[in-house]
Amino acid sequence: MSRTGRVERTTKETSVLVEIDLDGTGKTDISTGVGFYDHMLDQLGRHGLFDLVVRTEGDLHIDTHHTIEDTALALGAAFRQALGDKVGIYRFGNCTVPLDESLAQVTVDLSGRPYLVHTEPEGMAPMIGAYDTTMTRHILESFVAQAQLALHVHVPYGRNAHHIVECQFKALARALRYASEPDPRAAGILPSTKGAL
Repeated sequence: MSRTGRVERTTKETSVLVEIDLDGTGKTDISTGVGFYDHMLDQLGRHGLFDLVVRTEGDLHIDTHHTIEDTALALGAAFRQALGDKVGIYRFGNCTVPLDESLAQVTVDLSGRPYLVHTEPEGMAPMIGAYDTTMTRHILESFVAQAQLALHVHVPYGRNAHHIVECQFKALARALRYASEPDPRAAGILPSTKGAL
């Protein structure tokens, strides 16, 4: 069964296309106009082994906010679509990823209920190129709202803003991969005692 999602989102501010294949090889084709964000979405695809296409055109003459936010919303919706009925998956996943001096701990539950807990070191550099580092939390909020999952992201320490953000995306990729993978012992079984996810 194909586990793919495709979402197009068009507003007066942005035009977004996201395609995802949960059972891919990590092949990515990303273009948002925000270089560092492209780099992070590439990490998500490659380390999650998701084939991922992202094409966003946004009002970058204003700033990057709408482009980043609307891409995250479309990505969450496509991920949820690709999960389908969630029968036979692990449902839970976690991963801890170091990147030099930084460390990210990510835990996910594909619960059908959106909830985000996010902590990262204070005092980070405010910008990485054109990327506003305060947007990381907003990306996760937007993704969680549309993907309908519970996500806990904790970065207990780190100094370099690039490393702090990147280790979060790498750990998120792996946690999503583990949670969404088929569980060979649970074929045909929905991983919930309530009978719905």
